[in-house]
Parts: sequence; C-alpha cells; structure tokens
Amino acid sequence: MCVRRFALMFLPLAVSMLLSASAGAQKKGEPGKFDFYLLNLSWSPEFCSIQGTSPQCASRPGFVVHGLWPQNNDGSYPVFCSHRRGPKHPEQNLDITPDPSLLGHEWTKHGTCTTMSPDEFFVTEHRAFQSLKIPEFFETLDHEVLLKPSEILGMFAKSNPSFPEGSIVLSCGNNRLTAIEACLAKDDLRPIACQGLRGCRAQVVRITPVGRK
Repeated sequence: MCVRRFALMFLPLAVSMLLSASAGAQKKGEPGKFDFYLLNLSWSPEFCSIQGTSPQCASRPGFVVHGLWPQNNDGSYPVFCSHRRGPKHPEQNLDITPDPSLLGHEWTKHGTCTTMSPDEFFVTEHRAFQSLKIPEFFETLDHEVLLKPSEILGMFAKSNPSFPEGSIVLSCGNNRLTAIEACLAKDDLRPIACQGLRGCRAQVVRITPVGRK
C-alpha cells in the first residue's frame, strides 16, 4: 500500500479521501513559486465511490482529473496561495473532473498557486489531460484484475512513447489502483521525470472495472 497526498477534503463536506503516494508536506506558498506540475488522474471506480462525491462523478467512467498540482522537487507542494475567486462557469470543466465540489477545491487549493487566471488554469488542465493517452486496456476492462505496478506502468509507457522514464507514477490504496500521475514541465507541460515522489509499493494491485465497486 502506498501513502501519498491523495488525502483531500471535499467542499463543503469534510471527507477523508484515499491516500496517494507523495511524501511531501503541504505548505502555504506564493503564486508561481513551484518546480513542476503533477497531473493526477484518479481511477473513477475507486475515487467516485468515496462518501461525499456527487452523482456526476460516478457517471464518468475511467480516469478523471483529480487535479493539476503545483509541485516541488523536494516533495513539498504549495497550497491555498491566494484568495482569488474561481471561474465563473466551473461546469464547463465537468467533462474531465465530474464533481462540482472537487472543481472548487481544485482552484482554491491548487489553482491559486499558479499565476494564471481561473479560465487559463482549467484550459491548461485540459491540455495536460489530453497530453496523456490512456491505454485501451482500461477502456475495455469489464472484470476485476490483478496486475503488478510495473505492468500497468508499462502499458502507459507503451501508449505514451514521448514520456521519459520515471515521468508516470502509479498510486494505490489498500492494494487497489487509485490513480496515475504524470509530471509535466511548468512552462510548457512537457513530460519530465518526476522528483520527490513515491509510487505504489504493492506487489500487485487490484483494478476495479468501470461500473463496479
């Protein structure tokens, strides 16, 4: 089981989330002061089953965008960097993050640590999501399977040959797949090798098929 910063509170409900795989600590930061972006794609059969997620979340199968997080090379990451208001029409982003409360949380906790406007931030998040190709295996999965983390990462590497070694990390909780994370350059979203992160340490992980929990 890996432990990382997948702990998250949904707004307005205080909900304990699945643990993700970063050893870094949260700290209030200054907008624009970070080293790279961490794109977290949560596996919806696990993520959307958590108490407090909305019906919209459960209706979006496969990988969903948990967030595009400013991250530092030492494993730390800035949070709640300003009090800027979020986008006027957050519902425009429900195609990749199908939970309204998570969208608000994403901007307040992470988006404010960039220097982008809310609309620019979510456009960038869309670009990041579209840059990572999901292997066909996950789109057709109809039964629970057990795979080694290396096998899952191998599928992502094959589907994304432009991503260098170490740029994609797998997260798990209770020996189940919870998320895939990709490290992207701060300036142009170029895939880069991750630093300061710790991936899933399970020997094998269960993958819950879409539509089941």
